[in-house]
Amino acid sequence: MCPLWILTTTLCLLSKFTVSTRELLPTPPLPLLPLPSFSQLKWQQREIIMFFHFGVNTFTDSEWGTGHENPAIFDPVGLDANQWVSAAVNAGVSLVILTAKHHDGFCLWPSKYTRHSVSSSPWKNGNGDVVRELVTAAKAAGIDAGLYLSPWDRHDRRYGRDLPYGSIREIWFDGAKGSNAPNMSYYFTDWFAMVKALQASINIFSDAGPDVRWVGGETGSAGSTCWSTINRTSLSIGNATIVDYLNTGDPKGTDWLPPECDVSIRAGWFWHKSQSPKKLSELLEIYYNSVGRNCLLLLNVPPNSTGLISETDVHRLREFRAAIDTIFSTNLAEKCFIKASSQRGGKGGGFGPENVLDGDHLWTYWAPRDDEDVKEHWIEIRGFGAEAGEGLRFNVIRIQEAIGLGQRIKRHEIYVNGKRVAKGTTVGYKRLYRLEGGMVQGQVVRIRVRESKGVPLISSIGLHFDPFWHPNGQQLT
Repeated sequence: MCPLWILTTTLCLLSKFTVSTRELLPTPPLPLLPLPSFSQLKWQQREIIMFFHFGVNTFTDSEWGTGHENPAIFDPVGLDANQWVSAAVNAGVSLVILTAKHHDGFCLWPSKYTRHSVSSSPWKNGNGDVVRELVTAAKAAGIDAGLYLSPWDRHDRRYGRDLPYGSIREIWFDGAKGSNAPNMSYYFTDWFAMVKALQASINIFSDAGPDVRWVGGETGSAGSTCWSTINRTSLSIGNATIVDYLNTGDPKGTDWLPPECDVSIRAGWFWHKSQSPKKLSELLEIYYNSVGRNCLLLLNVPPNSTGLISETDVHRLREFRAAIDTIFSTNLAEKCFIKASSQRGGKGGGFGPENVLDGDHLWTYWAPRDDEDVKEHWIEIRGFGAEAGEGLRFNVIRIQEAIGLGQRIKRHEIYVNGKRVAKGTTVGYKRLYRLEGGMVQGQVVRIRVRESKGVPLISSIGLHFDPFWHPNGQQLT
């Protein structure tokens, strides 16, 4: 039997050790509301998703159909949804969205509620289902599918979906309506509730969310200030007066409603024989102004009248993905020293600046001390050859916040060798700067957070070289 004094002494020592251990482990910073849901975080990490605008407009060389088209014109004899999905996968896309019904009302699935659908077309003798084929192809390739539905119906106000297609990751409600259209009220609240009841994990897109908001334009560009937070009570679908608010978001917003930038690889949304895909330089500009400004990029690639993605578009998508990989596959900062103005919990506390160079861009982060007397924080990257005068060659700087704990940074500046090379407001999931002066060669890069909501939490920093960026005719070698 253990003597009482030994037992008492042991318990005291264990108690003391436990308290000491707790004192050594700093608590993580408190979340800053509102916060993203799990499905919103997964959506944001996709970075680029793909749109397929396809329907009767593909065969009439139009963008907005009248609703009076003869279904007999819809006959994509070579339709191959696997080819569409393959083009998406090769572009690094993990979610594709199909215009199941555009403004003309023509349904790409056989609906029992209307004859204005594929069931009245010669394609597959009226037995085809484009939605089914796309969802099946996406599942086989291991990516997700989504659907676009336009409440505005120029053929028939009634429409429905009577076939189950399995898990759908995003549903896209278009708020567009022609100026001469009847003044019809849409039951968005009821529709949203029905969608969530059928699949709780889905993300619903519209001008007013509730999960993803429109960025307010169709150029693929977010505001230079872009908050994921906004007040949903200030939003309404189809309201042209709120586009600026949608574009920038609201630092005092009570709802997490991140923006989605939609743009087409061509001038139009539907395929037109006379059009060609945008240049690679244009697509990269769109990438920097969307993904690089805390948005997700929804890139439309329209199948042609044969039912295939045109080879010119497939080629441009390959170029686009290869360029992104070339730019961001190497992070020069990974081979550097890193230090910060302060560190929560001190050295070894788990919130050190080294976290910004690991592979986790979401849940590991640098957190400075929560000191009310300190109004400004900084983190610095210094090359190993800095003392010898060697410099890092780069022209792109990447900053990412730990948005799982809220969006915080309101104003920041970037210095190379003491000279300011960039300044901005929000960061969010990802902020990218292509330096206006072109390539720089420097030893010390310092990011100064001038203003933030609570302490800033930076999850990742990158220094990259973009060989496709030629400001003012500068040629990079």
